[in-house]
Amino acid sequence: MQPEQITRFLPDEDATLELGAGWGSSIKPPLVVYLQGDLGAGKTTFARGLLRGMGYNGAVKSPTYNIVETYPLPNAVSLNHFDLYRFTSPEEWEDAGLDDMFTASSISLIEWPQQGGTFVPHADLTITLSHTGTGRQCTIFAHTEQGQKSLEIWLN
Repeated sequence: MQPEQITRFLPDEDATLELGAGWGSSIKPPLVVYLQGDLGAGKTTFARGLLRGMGYNGAVKSPTYNIVETYPLPNAVSLNHFDLYRFTSPEEWEDAGLDDMFTASSISLIEWPQQGGTFVPHADLTITLSHTGTGRQCTIFAHTEQGQKSLEIWLN
């Protein structure tokens, strides 16, 4: 598989929401996505847009204090949004039993995946958001065939 990388400039919060929402209409489980970027880079905003695009209308908040927020979606799909920022050791992943949340019908967004070390499942896609000028730079990189397929459907 030839890895593919896509870059988009997002001038504001609305553009970040729209990018996520656009993917939400085509995303299919199972999928593991690393969301990377500094604090305030727009990771949770992107997740909010994705969930809106998948038909979720409830509140979407950062999972910083809860470690994970789970959102039930139509067709028995669930989206798990993890935030490992507060982990003090990778073993916290195992102690919390987070592996049990990865199923054939789940999509997992993982912020700060490096905090979970080797316990964190490998990513199908990595989405990196970074501050640039007056907006954000979004880089999307497919690591697996499943990630590549999802990226092609999303952006074509």
